[in-house]
Amino acid sequence: MNKTLSIPTSEHKSFWHRYLPALNWLSTYNRSLFSNDLLAGTIVAIMLVPQGMAYALLAGLPPEVGLYASIVPLVIYGLMGSSRSLAVGPVAMVSLLVASGLAPLAAGDIATFIQLALTLALIVGLIQTLMGILRIGFIVNFLSHPVLSGFTSAAAIIIGFSQLKHLLGISLPSTESFFAQTIAIIERLPQTNGVTASLAISAIAILLFFKYGTVPLLKRMGVGESWILPISKIGPLVAVVFGTTIVWWFELNQYAGVQIVGSVPAGAPSLSMPTADWGTWQLLLPTALAISLVGYMESISVAKSLASKRREKVEPDQELLALGMANLGAAFSGGYPVTGGISRSVVNFTAGARTGMASLITAGFILLTVLFLTPIFFFLPRAILGAIIIVAVVGMIDFQTFIKTWRYNKGDGISLLVTFLAVLTVGVETGILYGAGIAMVFYIWRSSQPHMAIVGRLDNSEIYRNILRHDVQTYPQVLTLRIDESLYFANTRALEEMVLGLIAERPQVKHFVLIGTAINFIDASALETLELLLDELRDSGVEFHLAAIKGPVLDKLETAGFTRHFGEDHIHLTTHDAMRKIGCVD
Repeated sequence: MNKTLSIPTSEHKSFWHRYLPALNWLSTYNRSLFSNDLLAGTIVAIMLVPQGMAYALLAGLPPEVGLYASIVPLVIYGLMGSSRSLAVGPVAMVSLLVASGLAPLAAGDIATFIQLALTLALIVGLIQTLMGILRIGFIVNFLSHPVLSGFTSAAAIIIGFSQLKHLLGISLPSTESFFAQTIAIIERLPQTNGVTASLAISAIAILLFFKYGTVPLLKRMGVGESWILPISKIGPLVAVVFGTTIVWWFELNQYAGVQIVGSVPAGAPSLSMPTADWGTWQLLLPTALAISLVGYMESISVAKSLASKRREKVEPDQELLALGMANLGAAFSGGYPVTGGISRSVVNFTAGARTGMASLITAGFILLTVLFLTPIFFFLPRAILGAIIIVAVVGMIDFQTFIKTWRYNKGDGISLLVTFLAVLTVGVETGILYGAGIAMVFYIWRSSQPHMAIVGRLDNSEIYRNILRHDVQTYPQVLTLRIDESLYFANTRALEEMVLGLIAERPQVKHFVLIGTAINFIDASALETLELLLDELRDSGVEFHLAAIKGPVLDKLETAGFTRHFGEDHIHLTTHDAMRKIGCVD
């Protein structure tokens, strides 16, 4: 039998290059790109080791879980992600959602907590992957910027307060209420461990110095630009080394009661199996949905921002696929839900990351850490990890956006404020639902009260503008109205009342022209209203005209048979054409 060699067609090549973007940069990869990726991947790994452990503790998980979540997911995203700068891994926001969603279900049992975290990562991965396949990433648009800002600021405050127990060395009762937690902290302030608090304050000072002080200092010292960034980003590592050394040297865990991380298992993450119980999946679904949307929103926003700086392109649906597959990888490698981190991605970009190889290099360094370096974390104080989290999230508290939003639009300001207060009072997941809900209510209310303007001719031109804003020419026998909104069930009543009211006030009007420059669609309810309005105007002796209706909208009207009933001679390309047809202008 003759065997023939199967040569991939351009369609096959396009398919694989689309869903495995690494093929696009691997074909032209060179030593120069590798040197850039190596530096960026190394710096991000230095940040991610302490951050991954800290965020795992924030999520209620053992610190090694944060390291496990920083290996396989990074490899998968590095190969599948369309962004060449996004740094995926554990982040504060997702960790908080994990903690708030799993704590009530785990009932304090760490083994159950870990198993639930694996299952949660699996569900998040499936949701994001399905969204990417179905190309429904647009659903995140329902989380408006004011809602996300209010959510982020409130979540940052909750995160910060959740770490005070580590910074002060006190024990707190388990509670889901932010205010109950705050009261408990105030009541237990006299029990503060002075040594632990001193370590935490020292760590915060180190972190703030590296974050804000090293760059200007190094520039004054004449240090080369290539060294400034790496040095300025090792603050978390320095804090970890400082705290670990002090506790180990003086045995503060024994003599001063300083809480330490303790034994961190060595070795690569083993294959893990999430729970397949449908009842558990139903309980985790609300948290998984929140993480899927919030995590993707955080990820895609920073990915697009960084890509625009280099005129690169980010594919939103491919990002959903990549994040979904990364979370599936976390589910089967001992991790928990991950997404793109803002601070690490900015560092990755600034350090010169050019391709997804930077993520693979970061994953490689994390793997070496869990294989050989975990014993050095035994004496690492939890207060140091708490300090790292607080310094990382303090910049997320954004009151300036609220002030700006309130001044610009009170509705958006209320959405932000409601989200902020709801997250603090009723919980993280419920709070963001409240915010999204009220944002939708304001949107429906605004669109149900559309802006409508009577227009007139500007000088002798073919331009027609609002009579309240411009000195225009109008015609007594013609009412020309522009509606600045699409027509659907919520606002058609407002249009009908407006038109009939204006006609009643102007008995000399013989022609009514509806200008549709802002109408992008007309739903079935609006179509019925237009038909009723046509009959009512005819009964009143007024001819109904449509002007400047967009092609797709007009196609729908023709399909429904409206144009035949309306009269095609009463549908005009522009407002000026309508006025010419009526006989008002030449």
